[in-house]
Amino acid sequence: MVMGHGFGATRDAGLLPFAERFADAGADVLVFDYRGFGTSEGRPRQDVDHRRHREDYRAAVDAARALEGIDPERIVLWGSSYSGGHVVVVAAGDPRIAAVVSQGAAMDGLAAFRGVQQTSGSGKALALTTAGLRDLGRWATRRAPYLVPVVGEPGTAAVISAPGAVKGYENIMGPTFRNEMCARGILRIATNRPVRHAADVRCPVLLVIAEADNIAPVASVHEVARRLGDRVETLSFACGHFDIYVDEVFEANVRAQVTFLEKVLAP
Repeated sequence: MVMGHGFGATRDAGLLPFAERFADAGADVLVFDYRGFGTSEGRPRQDVDHRRHREDYRAAVDAARALEGIDPERIVLWGSSYSGGHVVVVAAGDPRIAAVVSQGAAMDGLAAFRGVQQTSGSGKALALTTAGLRDLGRWATRRAPYLVPVVGEPGTAAVISAPGAVKGYENIMGPTFRNEMCARGILRIATNRPVRHAADVRCPVLLVIAEADNIAPVASVHEVARRLGDRVETLSFACGHFDIYVDEVFEANVRAQVTFLEKVLAP
């Protein structure tokens, strides 16, 4: 299993409890940081770029396939939140992927940006765009990046400022997480649309849906499920975006994921 992390996060941000359960069930698990995040090298630091994230996923898959004792045809992609969309795109371009697990996924950045306008007003969307353009100008003139908070309380300049987001991040973030990102990444969000690639995925997919998600639009996840057709299984919880990582929902969630993996990877 190859596991990547969510928006502006690191591999110690809620992934390890899942990875440990998968390992206990018999899987070999590779958990990694995108370049520029956590313990990975790369410049600039803290640059959220879905295109580079997907390149890093593909590189991690190649590394996993090259490991001794690993069947290169039995690689599973696992993603959550922002990476929950990445795994759909990577699987769509790699017919050798055996299965995908995607939870609380960001499947349509354009819909998410429109959601910010609806919930926080056009002023918030304008402020985020202005910050992104300011950082882009600094990049063009080879100056240090203009950084903005990844997460903050409602009404702040943070990229994610939905109610409950700060507590959600605090509950799962590890010691390598930094609450800052290059503002230029804001300008890319609307172009990150994994929903458009769903029909090209050929392997079994488990979609875990947080039906009360106020971070990633749930309608886009249901649209991905529709486009996947008979290749998808869905698991829905009446919870918010971050609840799938903790407590009772985590337990039910991870048990169902292990069951799915045992079924699709059975010899």
